[in-house]
Amino acid sequence: MPEVDRTRRLLGWGPLSLMLGGLGAAFAVAACCALPLLFGALGLGTAWLFGVAKLTAPHRTAVLIVGAGLLMGGAIALYNQTRTVCPAHGWCGRRIVRISVAIGLALGLTLLVLGYRYA
Repeated sequence: MPEVDRTRRLLGWGPLSLMLGGLGAAFAVAACCALPLLFGALGLGTAWLFGVAKLTAPHRTAVLIVGAGLLMGGAIALYNQTRTVCPAHGWCGRRIVRISVAIGLALGLTLLVLGYRYA
C-alpha cells in the first residue's frame, strides 16, 4: 500500500511540470516577436529577449510542436488529476494549486498562439 501512495504523490507533479515546460517553450517561441511588441507597448525594455530569440529562432517549428504537446499533456494531466490521481488532502488536490496550473496553461497557450501569429 505505501507504494501506491508514493506513486500518487509523484503523479501529482505531472500537470505542474508539463505546464512549466509548455510555458517555457511558449515563452521561447514568443520571444522573437510577440513579447517585444507586448513589452514595448507597456514601456518595458526588450533587449534581454534577443538572446532567447536568437537561440530558438532556428528551431521555431520544433519548439512550437513541443510546447503545444506539453500544454496539451498538462491539460489532460490536470483533468485526470482532479478525477482520480490526487487525494483531496494532498498538496495537488488543493484548489489554489489547480487554479494556478490552469492559469499557467492558459498563459502558455496565449504565448504560443501569439508567438505563432506574430513570427
